[in-house]
Amino acid sequence: MRHEFPLTRDLVLVGGGHAHALFLKMWAMKPLAGARLTVINPAPIAPYSGMLPGFVAGHYTGDELYIDLVRLARAAGARLILGKAAHIDRNAQQVVLDGGARIGYDVCSIDIGITSGMPELEGFAQHAVPAKPLDDFARIWEGFCKGSGKAQVAVLGAGVAGAEVAMAAAQRLRNLGREAEVTLIDRSVALSRLGAQARGKILAALKHLDVTLLEHAQVERIHADRVQIAGQGDVPAQLTLGAAGTRAYEWLEATGLALQDGYIRVLPSLQSESDPAIFAVGDCAHLSHAPRPKAGVFAVREAPVLFHNLRAALSGGAVLEYHPQKDYLKLVSLGSKNALAEKQGIAISGRMMWRWKDRIDRTFMRQFEELKPMAGPTLPPEHAKGAREVSGPICAGCGSKVGRGALARATLEHKGAEREDVRALKGDDAALLQMGDVQQVLSTDHLRAFSDDPALMTRIAAVHALGDIWSMGAAPQSAMISLILPRMSAALQERTLGEIMQSASDVMGAAGAQIIGGHTSMGAEFTIGFSVTGLVPDAPITLGGAQVGDVLLLSKPIGTGVILAAEMQMRARGNDVAAAYASMARGVALDAKSLAGAHAMTDVTGFGLAGHLGNICRASNVAAELDARAVPLLSGALQLAEAGVQSSLYPDNLSDALTLMKPPQTARGRLMLDPQTAGGLLAAVPESEAARAIDALAAQGIEAIRIGRIMDGPVRLDLIE
Repeated sequence: MRHEFPLTRDLVLVGGGHAHALFLKMWAMKPLAGARLTVINPAPIAPYSGMLPGFVAGHYTGDELYIDLVRLARAAGARLILGKAAHIDRNAQQVVLDGGARIGYDVCSIDIGITSGMPELEGFAQHAVPAKPLDDFARIWEGFCKGSGKAQVAVLGAGVAGAEVAMAAAQRLRNLGREAEVTLIDRSVALSRLGAQARGKILAALKHLDVTLLEHAQVERIHADRVQIAGQGDVPAQLTLGAAGTRAYEWLEATGLALQDGYIRVLPSLQSESDPAIFAVGDCAHLSHAPRPKAGVFAVREAPVLFHNLRAALSGGAVLEYHPQKDYLKLVSLGSKNALAEKQGIAISGRMMWRWKDRIDRTFMRQFEELKPMAGPTLPPEHAKGAREVSGPICAGCGSKVGRGALARATLEHKGAEREDVRALKGDDAALLQMGDVQQVLSTDHLRAFSDDPALMTRIAAVHALGDIWSMGAAPQSAMISLILPRMSAALQERTLGEIMQSASDVMGAAGAQIIGGHTSMGAEFTIGFSVTGLVPDAPITLGGAQVGDVLLLSKPIGTGVILAAEMQMRARGNDVAAAYASMARGVALDAKSLAGAHAMTDVTGFGLAGHLGNICRASNVAAELDARAVPLLSGALQLAEAGVQSSLYPDNLSDALTLMKPPQTARGRLMLDPQTAGGLLAAVPESEAARAIDALAAQGIEAIRIGRIMDGPVRLDLIE
């Protein structure tokens, strides 16, 4: 990503809670020059707890429940690191992730919420689902609702949250036409923190929905099909939900921060009492000067103060103080589209209260949907001819590659000296060097960053470069790194290089290759590449060996180009972007091993699936049939293609493909020309070997798909849509 000013300070947000989400929105409108903003969260989306009861009841869809952190980070110019924090090394000023990755900070803010405190109940961890964290809860509930027959649900904890979940579950099952038994269980008195008026109204709503309430019930054990209660027998439960006993995350204990019952003690400035470089907000924080119950309203009110104070901590300004209100409006969903509003002991319920709550919740979420990507430079009225046609944004998702036509013409005209120890391989990206009995494959690849996460980009760039080695049946041998960092201070250079080299070492080490050096410079934006070598024990697998009758196998789904183009435009779903990242980050060493019997093989990258298959046809002097209906697609790719999203390299790929095939007529057909980054292997395999190769890959957890066949010439490509 481009940065207008040199980077000098790192601000790291741990967690995607409500306060941090609002912070990102405010940062998008007013970023701080020189600050690099990083968000660390386990998932690309963050649930909004206020809409959870409505989601359980079926009033909201899963998409409506979540804040898309990928889109939000794009709007804010932040790098999003998908990982779970496990520790904070305050001496080194680093956030340590599960798996060992370390992210340096100058200022850090924590907004990770709370987790369930109920796993200590015998059988809970194996047979129950806690309401927090919400991600697993939402997924499991949706799966349960897809069942049929009688539904038996137990909800543990009869506070406001438990009552809302129980009523919502009963309402959803009733709407689905299923006979339901919903039981709400508490070891004490239900709804004890509410005033008498509000408590009476919620108890009436529970009764109306036929929810059975068990008070003063001591749960002894959770079974797969029941809840065992001391002295009261068993409660049948196909699904047990936990809505009580929340607690702070245990890893905070080892940070050395001042804690209150496991929660981070903070000053009115929202800074930790023991470390001014660390802030905490939301449910994971304890307001030492004004303790309050855990409620989302406080996180929302903390956001503007947090925004001001984090900027002050980075720039040297004065901080503000946060003083929470003593009482706050409580809006409680009553299962159906009715709600209760309670404040200062006065409670009102009905459909109007639901409409009020619904309006508040939707307004809150809408602010994260009405986001725009940062605007690029505007073309002045007076400009050179042709500038408008090429002034659009460059799609980093295709590696910002040059089109195949221009590339082919330039390389064919400038070959350099001819050498006997260099074997020219028609169409192959890698060169084959013959040194006595040793055959060495040499290749290089370079990517313009489409993510500000240097570790992720390094992993993907390494896998992308190694693809040429693996596809030729070679074993990776060595690697040299080529890196351009955006302008930044020496301290940030050291932090960034540490993340990059750790990631590069992980990938190259797993591949069996040694990093032997490289070159680093500074420029306008982050780019990274690798020059790699590999050793070929036998004859290399090239593009020119395909034979008539061969089966075409593909080892990864396609669609990265269109997904990353859409992400730049903030039109892609965060989950889809995360899935694309995961696909690109997976190396294809195991794929290559299982496809070692291929007659021809290539990795699918910038020319797209059809383009790389066309290269096999040209090199092998054969025709091919490509069944687009069988080609696996990444989640979201087809919908984006149908909406007209295309990578900036697509027109070049189409122009080249039209020399071999008719133009595609459908969105799925157009995706066959979608440029890929770190794509899978495309192999022409003998018919007799295809089933064995598919089974071998399946045994490794890799799905290889049969997508076409090699036919007798003339050279052409038949696309079936």
